Amino acid sequence: MSTKSKKLIRWFLIRPKAAGFIFFLFLLTLIFLIVQQRYHLFRENKERDIASILHGVEEKLEQSLKNTYTVALTLALTLDNKGVPKNFDKVAEQLMRSNPDLQAVQLVPNGVIKYVYPLKGNEAVLNLDLFKSAPQTVYEVKKAIAARKMYYQGPVKLTQGGTGVVGRLPLFIDNKFWGFSAVVIKLTTFFKIAGIDNKQYEDYQFQFSKFNEITGKEEFFLPTPPNFSRAQSKAITFPDGDWKLYVVNVNQFDTWWELISAITFGLGTAVLSSYLLTRLLKKQGELQNMVFTQASQLVHTESKYKKIFDHAAIGIARVNSVTGEILEVNEYLCNFLGYTEAELFAKKIKSVIYPDDVNDDGAYFKQILAGKIRKFNKVKRYLNKNGKIIWGNVIITPLWDAGAEPTNHIVIVEDVTKRKEEEQILISSQRRIESLINTIDGIVWEGDPERNRYTFISKKVYDILGYSPKQWVAIPNFWFDHLHPEDREWVHSYTLKSTEEKERDFEYRMIAKDGSVVWIRDIVTVIAEEDNQVKLRGIMIDVTSKVQATNALSKSFNLVTEQNKRLLNFSYIVSHNLRSHASNILGISTLIENAETEEDRDEMIKLLKTVADNLNDTLLNLNNIVNIQTSIDIIVEPLSLNDYIVNTMTAQNAQILAKEATILNKVDPNVLVNFNRAYLQSILLNLISNALRYSHPDRKPVISITCFEENNQLVLRVSDNGVGIDLNKHGDKMFGIYQTFNGNADARGFGLFISKNQVEAMGGKIDVESAINKGTTFKIYFK
Repeated sequence: MSTKSKKLIRWFLIRPKAAGFIFFLFLLTLIFLIVQQRYHLFRENKERDIASILHGVEEKLEQSLKNTYTVALTLALTLDNKGVPKNFDKVAEQLMRSNPDLQAVQLVPNGVIKYVYPLKGNEAVLNLDLFKSAPQTVYEVKKAIAARKMYYQGPVKLTQGGTGVVGRLPLFIDNKFWGFSAVVIKLTTFFKIAGIDNKQYEDYQFQFSKFNEITGKEEFFLPTPPNFSRAQSKAITFPDGDWKLYVVNVNQFDTWWELISAITFGLGTAVLSSYLLTRLLKKQGELQNMVFTQASQLVHTESKYKKIFDHAAIGIARVNSVTGEILEVNEYLCNFLGYTEAELFAKKIKSVIYPDDVNDDGAYFKQILAGKIRKFNKVKRYLNKNGKIIWGNVIITPLWDAGAEPTNHIVIVEDVTKRKEEEQILISSQRRIESLINTIDGIVWEGDPERNRYTFISKKVYDILGYSPKQWVAIPNFWFDHLHPEDREWVHSYTLKSTEEKERDFEYRMIAKDGSVVWIRDIVTVIAEEDNQVKLRGIMIDVTSKVQATNALSKSFNLVTEQNKRLLNFSYIVSHNLRSHASNILGISTLIENAETEEDRDEMIKLLKTVADNLNDTLLNLNNIVNIQTSIDIIVEPLSLNDYIVNTMTAQNAQILAKEATILNKVDPNVLVNFNRAYLQSILLNLISNALRYSHPDRKPVISITCFEENNQLVLRVSDNGVGIDLNKHGDKMFGIYQTFNGNADARGFGLFISKNQVEAMGGKIDVESAINKGTTFKIYFK
């Protein structure tokens, strides 16, 4: 074989032109294969470019859809449990300000557009019934309801003008369809957000389509690129709108220019190479000399390599890749591990690796043996001769060619023990700081005033408000959106006015994740540079208990004050009434003793009996007052207000007929109040009987009874058209005991006093409005 090889080489050497021609044919074949491969690579590059463009547009479009979904979901949260929007315009205004790309937001109860913001420019869509719209609209509306998720209609011609995309989020209350929360985006804005612009790329154009379920055809919304059906393209679909986005390669000529240039270059290279080969074969002698020269240089290079290897400022070892035996090491690695060269040659490489790192290291090395990777780099632990753990930054590189059988590999180790120890100290310090921050009884935070976002929030936020730090930091305006609605305006104004202050300390309310209200004291430090805010740091302290205690103390103080007033009033009543009766009894007793006749004595005894009866009534009334004001075992239960009104009217039927009175009971039979049975019956009887008793002599009595909500509180209103009361004269004595104002002989001045005490004993209040000769209105506010 050796002889034949030498003869073949000699044949080529003595026939350089024939060798050059054969070499030319070989290169031509090789060029053809390379051009073919280059064509496929060019196509693949175009595919990657198209995929990259599609991926970028997909990310932007997905982010835009997520933002509109967040807007629709936030808008849905304005609905209360009865499906009535609260603060729609205010929330919508904030959402539109935060998302300027939106054209409008809507609430669509039962498929009818009832709420639109902004209204200006969108008046045409008000009261539009989606279920009575175009068939395509009805189909896509029903599709959103069936899927129970947000679905985007369009591109479609908008009722208010223009073309756009409408995203509708179906809303369900108690698993019953309520309607939609919708967002409207102009088509041009929608394309701009996604980066769909045919002017953006020279070689590529977009096409946007949607399959029309009604017509059964694919509809396109952008100008169709030339040779669209045959051109190189790729498409992705968006199931939330059943859209299909194409990216088309409209420049088909660059492929051919690329091939022509490659063929031209290849032919030139083949000709030139063949010519050079011919010349090179003629200079065999020169090549032989060059070989000897190179061999000499190789020996010199190997000598230099040996010196570099031995004296390198980094550890180097050559290892048998199959057995793991150490074949060659330098001085640095010996010093690093603490072994002599001979000791290391007697070991295997994994014996000096820290046991916990052996498996991980072995997994990487298996990938090198399998040809999956050509090298790997990682920081791992070693054990030196004394058993001490040392850290090394390791690079492992195979010395065999790709696809060949494994032989040896190079291990390069840099000592990073000191750096690792410093990192561990830094990590421990950071952990201690984090632990300290998270154990502080308050939410430590840091924010960026320019972007209006929090950059850090401690884990205590979960304990106090129930939100995760990740939520708080990731969502813009999270803090402001979770302020108590009643505090947002003044907190916003306060933070704007106090921007120049170095510190802020204020209290406000926030809505926790479970819906509860938490009072927060926020102590803020402003970090400023050149009078510009660059950072805000603060701590939020939960002061709910303190605020509740303060409110409870204030309430207790008011209660004690009111009880003291009642007690003083009661002492005056007892003192006055009992002293009056005692004086009468004492005077009559003296008259009885001094009576001259039996008739005089009998008359005085009758008078004494009358006074005793009055005294008994007074004591009974005083006892009722004491029972109301001191009772702590009042039974409270849900009562039908309408049933008790009807029962009271039945009890007063004789008076109603006698007065020819009209009772207008407008209270809903379903209204329930938490009250004491006896108190409710007594109050209704007092109010209705007073309305009948003090009717106007010139007109028949009309009594109106209604019930309504006022500031989330149930109110009972009893109005009449009677003689009325001069409140300017008697208003401060209206609910006093034994107070009468109209001169009726049967008036005792006790009923309103009892009613007021009964209402207040149940935690409510009673108000009166009255005008002389026009009538009187009483309002009972239930707790």
